[in-house]
Amino acid sequence: MPSFDVVSQVDQQEVRNAVDQANRELATRFDFKNTNAKFTLEDHEIVMRAPNEFQLRQMYDVLTKRLVGRQVDIRCLELDAPQVNLSEARQPITVRQGVESEMAREIVKLVKAMKLKVQVAIQGDQLRVTGKKRDELQQVISMLKEAKLDLPLQFENYRD
Repeated sequence: MPSFDVVSQVDQQEVRNAVDQANRELATRFDFKNTNAKFTLEDHEIVMRAPNEFQLRQMYDVLTKRLVGRQVDIRCLELDAPQVNLSEARQPITVRQGVESEMAREIVKLVKAMKLKVQVAIQGDQLRVTGKKRDELQQVISMLKEAKLDLPLQFENYRD
């Protein structure tokens, strides 16, 4: 029976490279000279540190430009609230991996609304779509690509 998996994965090496490039750009920019502005990457979290909140917004623009240049979809980023004190501002950014349960339920509803003869099973942080006809599976893939979801989706493990 034909099937495929719906996943949301980000290449951590590309994220690491983008963070390194963004740090190098900060070192050369005039408006960040003699400041302690920097990016740090810890597992699936990027932390921006700068003297004030305005510079955090500028740093986010630099980071997103570098991520897009490395073909990393920025919809996987989730900004937390900035934490500001007297000496510095800090803002964590979470790099989301996998399909969360609420998003998985929303995808299942979208697929069921198509009224095709396919089954969708939630398997941890991914979904498996199974059907008897390849054409129906391809319709599901095209519908999910066109859907306005705030998470980048990849379609893997396509089997006939």
